[in-house]
Amino acid sequence: MTQFAKYSEADCDGVNVLLEGPAGTGKTYAIGTLVELGLEVFYLALEPGLESLLAFWADKGKPIPPNLHWHKMAAPKASFADLAESAKKVNTLTYDALTKIPDPNRGKHNQYVSMLENLANFHDQRTGQTFGSVDSWGADRVIVIDGMTGMGLASMAMVIGGKPVRSQTDWGMAQDQLERTLRMLADGCKCHFILLAHVERETDQVLGGVKLMTSTLGKALAPKIPAMFSDVILTVRTGDKWTWDTSSPMADLKTRNLPIGANLPADFKPIIMKWCSRMDAALAVNAVPVAAAQ
Repeated sequence: MTQFAKYSEADCDGVNVLLEGPAGTGKTYAIGTLVELGLEVFYLALEPGLESLLAFWADKGKPIPPNLHWHKMAAPKASFADLAESAKKVNTLTYDALTKIPDPNRGKHNQYVSMLENLANFHDQRTGQTFGSVDSWGADRVIVIDGMTGMGLASMAMVIGGKPVRSQTDWGMAQDQLERTLRMLADGCKCHFILLAHVERETDQVLGGVKLMTSTLGKALAPKIPAMFSDVILTVRTGDKWTWDTSSPMADLKTRNLPIGANLPADFKPIIMKWCSRMDAALAVNAVPVAAAQ
């Protein structure tokens, strides 16, 4: 039994953290600090990142801790022949015809379905064990999804397959599936939830100006995402140093478990320790299970 088991038994809600930033700013590597705390960490990779996570220990000559579990989703089973057929259609058909033509190989693009099936019964490729549904876990476990770009591509591929043109309806269906999944992870699960995402420069439709926003499917979904999380953190690289930022006016950030500021250590320990202190205080006062603010 770990030090975090009492929070699971008390039915506490874990933290929801969106860690976003440009490529190469240490998002995946920082997950190692979660594992080091002793939480049982489940890493679901929809993008290349497992090598970076394992480097947290391998580069130091240390063994990978047993409380890290992972599952790397297989890429869609498309081929160059499929790409050539798609290109031929683009070359020969009109735009209207392309929007209406179905993809007979859409069933190959089932990565999103496989992702949901894995969330319903996490299969650890490291040990071959299964750990049940993520929505049955407690706050002694963490689900990490790497990352948002891969989720978006998989959601769209589920809707259109290899069809080269996306209609407005296609965008709406794919965004809806993605939003449903994120809300289930953020609101329907007791475990800690960490989402890794890239950023894009987008126009702020509310306040105006250009901001760094979560890279996802279309402009309509991006503004909805930060509200689902207790902490939205921007990852930054300066030279050979990785840091976190919760104060940049250039991004839509928020924090409940970190100070508001720049050049913060790229470390999950302060987040989890702050959360633990609040849970301990609430449990001591109420002597009954309480839910953490999301």
